[in-house]
Amino acid sequence: MKKVLLSALMLCLFVSFPAASQSDHLYIKAGKFYDSESNKILKDQVIEITNNKISAVGPNLDISENAQVIDLSNHTVLPGLIDAHTHVLFSQTPQDDFSVKSIQTLTMESPALRTLRGANRVQSYLDEGFTSIKDLGNSGQYLDVALRDAINEGTTIGPRIFASGPILCSIGGQIYGVSHTHQDLIDLEYRIIKNEDDAINAVREHVNQNVDIIKICADNLPNNTRLSLKEMKAIVETAHSYGLKVTAHCVLDSSARTAIEAGVDGLEHGFFLSDETMNLMAKNNIYLVPTENSQTYMDKYYELEGSKQEDLDWMEGYMKKTRERLMKAKAKGVVIIAGSDNYNDLGVSQGKISKDMFRAYYEAGMKPLDILQSATYLSANAMGKEDKIGIIKPGAFADLIAVKGDLNQDFLNTLENIVLIMKDGKIYKNEIE
Repeated sequence: MKKVLLSALMLCLFVSFPAASQSDHLYIKAGKFYDSESNKILKDQVIEITNNKISAVGPNLDISENAQVIDLSNHTVLPGLIDAHTHVLFSQTPQDDFSVKSIQTLTMESPALRTLRGANRVQSYLDEGFTSIKDLGNSGQYLDVALRDAINEGTTIGPRIFASGPILCSIGGQIYGVSHTHQDLIDLEYRIIKNEDDAINAVREHVNQNVDIIKICADNLPNNTRLSLKEMKAIVETAHSYGLKVTAHCVLDSSARTAIEAGVDGLEHGFFLSDETMNLMAKNNIYLVPTENSQTYMDKYYELEGSKQEDLDWMEGYMKKTRERLMKAKAKGVVIIAGSDNYNDLGVSQGKISKDMFRAYYEAGMKPLDILQSATYLSANAMGKEDKIGIIKPGAFADLIAVKGDLNQDFLNTLENIVLIMKDGKIYKNEIE
């Protein structure tokens, strides 16, 4: 009887108090508008936003009477930026050894504390105009997935996270120098692949934890072990059968070639790619995330590390080669995706220092709009999300930023001069004069 009365009461409440009506339309007047798909700057566009989605875009939209209007006639409106290679659950100083810091993190930082610190770091990306990031491991046992879910449900603030979960690696992962007795610690950070059947099962585990992408290590430098071609193929075929894409960490050209043969969708880093490998990437539409740093970044890093100037004679040649590699890959038709791979504490927020990749690409010779396309539409397209993020068009999420300045003539300074940040239709920064 009580259940019947309770049901009747709930029905009465539902009928008497209908759900709140949708919010009114929001209109943005854009003096300039970056069309990320066509890679062009358009003028005098109006963007209509309904709740968290873009509902219309055009030069002559009728604006509803009494509607909220944001006038950006003196600004350029862009899609929210995407950093396609982050590690928000890990950080180290230039003085830290990666392996020692990793073990310290795993043994002296609880998953709860690590996630809370990650939440603080990830918010800094949104503060810098990154409304989406692709987080690629070094995040414990699916802490990146947990952080993604917390943001999506509104528990904490941050960009959209596309999470990989633990990186799939051969024995040892990327943590070097660990004694045989304590190899089990590495299982807390990486998913170690033992054979082809285990590779298939590892992907299933990740699918069951609802990851967004699979990341593998094609090589484990400075550890010498690496996944076999058969193991990589097993991973790729299984991931693709579940609708997940696979991206591969690689340093050596030989490892990149093996990953390409296995059918991966993208390569991360690829510092020593040969011309032949780049040609294969272009032919097979395999993207490259060139995790480059600018000269300014390198100078600051080694200053904090404590290196003497006479010990850095190698840097000029190294920087020259990385810039040439990037521009050669682009000239060959390899799709370039912007990703920072920053996890170093240089005294500023992780989100701010991650914008250094734009300076690195610019110094290498990439044109401003090409850099922006790599950090918006092309990045979204590589994830199969080009209709939802990285673009301003009907049906896409209302993720956008506005900058003051001339992107073509003063690219780096203009990208720093963000006056509006919106994600999912909510305004997180508004400094419009």
